[in-house]
Amino acid sequence: MNTREQLVQSTLREVFHDPTILYDKSHFAGGLTNYNYIMRIRGKLYIIREPGVMTEQMLNRPAEQANNVIASELGINSVCVYFDEHSGIKISEYVEHSHTFAALDPSSSECLRNVAALLKTTHASPKPFSNTFDWTAELRKYEHLIQGLDGQLFSDYPYLKEHLFHFIERTVSSFESIPCHNDTVPENFLMDTVTRQPYLIDWEYSGMNDPTWDIAMYIGESRLAGPAITEFFSYYFGSAGASRQEMAKIRCFIMAQDLLWSIWALVRHYSGEDFLDYCYNRYNRFRRNLKALTQDPDSSVASMVKW
Repeated sequence: MNTREQLVQSTLREVFHDPTILYDKSHFAGGLTNYNYIMRIRGKLYIIREPGVMTEQMLNRPAEQANNVIASELGINSVCVYFDEHSGIKISEYVEHSHTFAALDPSSSECLRNVAALLKTTHASPKPFSNTFDWTAELRKYEHLIQGLDGQLFSDYPYLKEHLFHFIERTVSSFESIPCHNDTVPENFLMDTVTRQPYLIDWEYSGMNDPTWDIAMYIGESRLAGPAITEFFSYYFGSAGASRQEMAKIRCFIMAQDLLWSIWALVRHYSGEDFLDYCYNRYNRFRRNLKALTQDPDSSVASMVKW
């Protein structure tokens, strides 16, 4: 048992006042940044979050804890029973009969309708989040971490990054700053398949941002086709759909997300984890889309999310 596992086990024993509890990792519940496991304790199921490598340098846990509380007050989060902002360990109640939208069909009408509703609730939060999610600042942080690990960036990275920055400056006139989740992968949306109650979980990247970041990320991570994107827009934006400026931001953010998460993956790679294929896939899609949008800024969003 490594140091992180020992810390999780001691935390479980303290939280549940039982010195005999053994940390059981036999039922993996998923995760890229962290590792989540389902455990039955005293007859009840819980999700135990074991923090991933270097997450203490990559994430703002105090902000996550504060935003996690707000999400719970909005009625869209799973129940959190323990959160340690120093270690990153979190214990949540397991949502019975639940499946992620990735395990269902992220492009189904029910999933798209619920994603839009959950995001609209988040974006309309009467309480602001305690921090700002600035993807360019996150990118600089990951660059610094890679440098500290004696890692290397792609040879064309400086040029393509500046090219993207200039493209966004030319294309987008302004950005909003409202509460956003910022990690809207379909795995972070849950559905109780009995009650049909949807949830939006894992608020570790949450912060004030432009709402189209959340829209773009769900489209890109779910690789939605054209008809599903149109349907999704109708649920979120209404019958008029997305405006020209909103479409421009969505295109820019799909590229920004591929760039950001590919460099995030490099940090994990140089930390000794197996993220290189993920990194290459996202960086190559970023390259392709930046070239395509430079030639045609109105390229279809559906064409951008294909591998």
